[in-house]
Amino acid sequence: MLRIYLAGSIFTPYERDFLAGCAERLRAEGFDVFVPHEQGLVGLDATPDAVFAVDAGGVESADAVLAVLDGPSVDDGTACEIGLFHGLKQRDPARKGVVGLLTDLRAERRGDFAVNLFVRGCIEASGGAVVDSLEEALTIFHRWRSD
Repeated sequence: MLRIYLAGSIFTPYERDFLAGCAERLRAEGFDVFVPHEQGLVGLDATPDAVFAVDAGGVESADAVLAVLDGPSVDDGTACEIGLFHGLKQRDPARKGVVGLLTDLRAERRGDFAVNLFVRGCIEASGGAVVDSLEEALTIFHRWRSD
């Protein structure tokens, strides 16, 4: 079983709906998916300690990360989760990597500069890639699961 941490901005209903749709598809393909906003820490009652404990635990238990990179810049929490996973993979090479999902039309206009180059480098150094569809991400996850 491949456990995937689903990283992305969760601050609007649209963002949460997009992540929920991605999680539903990943689960339909047989993957175990950790989705931060499903953990009940969205809203004014959330504290930094609680959010960090839950989300860091999710990243630490993951074999791979799917990180939604859409927006004018990568969400800062998502960037932190990518970096945390990269650091964990350095100590445990059995972890697979990070797949960055970039569906934002602005990316076509900006080319390689659509994602902060340090964040993109972190994704690629983890053994992952930036893709523009969930189908491409699934192809990678299926390959990693069969490795």
